[in-house]
Amino acid sequence: MTDGEMTDRVAAAVDELAHRLVHDLARPPGVDGASDARWHALARLRVLMQVERAVHDLEQGAARAAAVAGAGYPEIGRAASMTRQGARRRWPGLTRATPGPAPRLSPRSTRP
Repeated sequence: MTDGEMTDRVAAAVDELAHRLVHDLARPPGVDGASDARWHALARLRVLMQVERAVHDLEQGAARAAAVAGAGYPEIGRAASMTRQGARRRWPGLTRATPGPAPRLSPRSTRP
C-alpha cells in the first residue's frame, strides 16, 4: 500500500469515526434548523480535536515501543516520513540506554 492510499484509508476511517461520535453526542435543547448545522460543525470540530490528541498520544507510545524494540532514530524517522534528526527532535531521548527525562534545550537553541 502506498503512503497516499494509506492516507486515504485513514482519513475515511477517521471521518466515519467522527460521524459516529458526533451522532452519539447529546444535542443541547432548542437546536433546530440553521443552529443544527452550526452545532453539527462545532461538534465535529470538537471530536476531531479529540482525535488529534489521541493520535498524538498513540504516536508517542508507538515511537517509544519502536525504540524499546531496538529501532534507532534512522528507522523511526523513516517510519514517520522524516529524517533521523527530525525524529530525534520530535522524540528526544528515545534511544538512550537508560530512560530519563528529556534533555533540556540550551538558551541558545530556544531563540527564534
